[in-house]
Amino acid sequence: MIKSIYTRVVLTFLVSVIGGTVLSFFVATWVFRDKLNENLQIPLLYFGQDIARIYKKFPLPEADAFVSEMNQLKSYHLRIYEAPGQFQSYGTVNGHKPATVTMEQVKKVLAGEIVQINPSGISTTLLGLPFTTDTGTKAMFIEPIGPPSAPFIIKWIWNFLIFALFTGSLLILVAAMFLVRPIKKLTKATRQVAGGDFNVKLNIKQKGELGTLAQSFEEMMHDLQQLERMRREFVSNVSHEVQSPLTSISGYALALKQAGITDDQRSRYLDIIIAEADRMSKMSDSLLKLSLLESQSQQLQLATFSLDEQIRRVIVAIQPQWSARSIRFELNLKAVRIMADHDQLNQVWTNILGNSIKFSADGGMISVNMKQDIKNVTVQITDTGIGISPEDQKRIFERFFKADRSHSRKYGGSGMGLAIVKQIVSLHQGDIRVESEPGRGTTVIVTLPITTPTE
Repeated sequence: MIKSIYTRVVLTFLVSVIGGTVLSFFVATWVFRDKLNENLQIPLLYFGQDIARIYKKFPLPEADAFVSEMNQLKSYHLRIYEAPGQFQSYGTVNGHKPATVTMEQVKKVLAGEIVQINPSGISTTLLGLPFTTDTGTKAMFIEPIGPPSAPFIIKWIWNFLIFALFTGSLLILVAAMFLVRPIKKLTKATRQVAGGDFNVKLNIKQKGELGTLAQSFEEMMHDLQQLERMRREFVSNVSHEVQSPLTSISGYALALKQAGITDDQRSRYLDIIIAEADRMSKMSDSLLKLSLLESQSQQLQLATFSLDEQIRRVIVAIQPQWSARSIRFELNLKAVRIMADHDQLNQVWTNILGNSIKFSADGGMISVNMKQDIKNVTVQITDTGIGISPEDQKRIFERFFKADRSHSRKYGGSGMGLAIVKQIVSLHQGDIRVESEPGRGTTVIVTLPITTPTE
């Protein structure tokens, strides 16, 4: 129960109020101790001086009679000593136990001293004064006693404190309910999200820390919903991409078991099986590579090299792909040296140029331009191919996504190339974007920092 934030808030309030009140009382008493003692002593001293003047001006019998009728004796208890052990009391104590007066104290007062007893250091409980009468020096001891209304005042104070504590506790209970309510909503929403339900509305309008927490939670739910959508699409895409070659392999493997097929048919069936198996192998390699890149477990092997020379070497390496279709290249490359991962960027240019060749018509042209500023280098690769629709451009870098599915059988591919390119460029803290119009070609723009940070 103590672990509940609701209980903690209430207990914190009670401890703070009670502890703060008690501590404040003692601190204030300690700070103003001398003033309090002085203010409490003054009425005793004035009363004693008045009694002394009465005995000085009137004969002893008249003074005793006058003093015994004084109304102040309802608040003070008076004892007059002629000698140690011989005294006369004035006033009723009303259940109050008189303070003990020692013989030593009486002797001091009869000798002319003033005796003040305050054991607590604050309130004077007994004051001894010498005074002179027509029969000689006497010792007067005065002590305050509670007035008839004192029990009522004490009772009123206790009732006030109890009602104040009860009212404050009730208010903090209500306030704690409003404080804990959004936390309970968050707890319930967390359980729903854990169960796979991301359509949760918190409707928490509070400001401050709880409002920030609720907003962060809603953003987290949105991100989780996106991740769940991507996970389902990924599973669906993998199943679809794997099913197609498996169906082909299975079908042609069964065809090989038929009797009476010719050698040419057998050779063609085996070529198809090998091709489909190779496609599955490449797709598996691409998935593994993309997974490593996204988890950032594959560290960049940074080195300084010539970027323009690297692009030229990639174009030469893929010459069989473009020369057989009479595709021409137009290069406008400046000598630029950058610090990056050579092998990873080699994969970037291979994938982008491979797509440009794949989607260009026979006899088309691909232009590669490079621009440099103080911090970055920008590479633009433009083809004259079929282009990409504006809707597909938003998803072109998603894994397994293939722009214009109607052409997917013709051009092939698993839809992983640009997803890998995007991840490699991001690891280099660069940027990649696409500009394209259907039927008018595509331009891929890659911006990379000349010096890639090591962290």
